[in-house]
Amino acid sequence: MALCSLFYIQAKAQPRYREPEFYLGFHGGVSASTVMFTPTVANMSPITNACVLGGNGGLVFRYAGHKYCHFQMELNYVHRGWAEKSSNAYYARSLHYIELPILMHLNFGSKKCRWFFNLGPQIGYCVKDESAGDYVNGAGSVEYQPIDHKFDWGLAAGTGVYFITRKAGIYHLEARFDFSFGGIYGTQPIDHFSMANPMDLSINLGWLMPVHAKRKVKIENL
Repeated sequence: MALCSLFYIQAKAQPRYREPEFYLGFHGGVSASTVMFTPTVANMSPITNACVLGGNGGLVFRYAGHKYCHFQMELNYVHRGWAEKSSNAYYARSLHYIELPILMHLNFGSKKCRWFFNLGPQIGYCVKDESAGDYVNGAGSVEYQPIDHKFDWGLAAGTGVYFITRKAGIYHLEARFDFSFGGIYGTQPIDHFSMANPMDLSINLGWLMPVHAKRKVKIENL
């Protein structure tokens, strides 16, 4: 809450555009994901045994009313999951989500190259759940069963750089971390797990174009 308040105060102090700018584009990339289980699952350690590689991509909408603080909304497809690996077997689960992040977008730099930071909540829904490989027997292994909770909610944080061109739009490269606060399995006292939270790290490339460009007139400190 304190962090959001600080960002809000800084945004209010920044120069505003008399005519807001709107951008529309897309992004996509690769991700490494896993699920944080408590109690731990023996065949998911070290972390390299627990990660599943996947892809993600979607549409990006950005509203720029201030010079440095923008509002960004996305509609994404995200591939998450986890893996269990032993010396003689491998088992992986793939969870496919449709996701809606709502982000505060901060950016700083020159007119052609700017560093940015994204932060905000996201909600999602698992539209497909599938498995691959052989079940890995062992203490703590997760037997195949449909996930209990398809609805997901969490927090997204990313940082990167974008390059602004005069006629070809904006190109950006971003590293983003997503953490789910909603467990995929029941986490009540009667359930086996007290935590079953997906998380992933992704690297994405994106492109944005202005929906309509108007002359910018700054109004200082409104």
